[in-house]
Amino acid sequence: MTTPSAGRGDDTRRRSPQWPLLLLLLVLCYAVAAVGGLAAADAGDVYASLERPAWAPPSWLFGPVWTVLYATIAVSAWLALRRQEFARVRAAALAWSAQLLFNLLWTPLFFGAGRYGLALLDICLLLAALAATMVLFRRRSRGAFLLLVPYALWVLYASALNLALWLLNP
Repeated sequence: MTTPSAGRGDDTRRRSPQWPLLLLLLVLCYAVAAVGGLAAADAGDVYASLERPAWAPPSWLFGPVWTVLYATIAVSAWLALRRQEFARVRAAALAWSAQLLFNLLWTPLFFGAGRYGLALLDICLLLAALAATMVLFRRRSRGAFLLLVPYALWVLYASALNLALWLLNP
């Protein structure tokens, strides 16, 4: 006969605390934001100096949007990856990591190096990795998938803007 406390002890061993994972994911996402911020130190001036399409957003909008999106990117990964053995979520974790890497590379390419064409290639790879992440996360958590929808829409918009800026500023 097992006692109720013995049963709870077994459950506790099976379920590790999930908050450290969330904290790690948030730190990773905001580290990417910080690196992007360093690479885009003069981004406002660069962006203002570019010929922009009429539908381009004001430069002040990017900071607030990305602040929210990085949180949703981290929480989405947390929802999809928590309580799972790594072997079961390896592909999803790799896709998520790839999209975050492409995200990290875009700002230095666009603002730091002024390589608008290369930045466009990077953002297309980001979209592909993000699409794969969304498909894999959807299998694990509907919430994880839904949290990535605004990010995907923003990256699609940013891709179109990147293309327009590349064409307008050869």
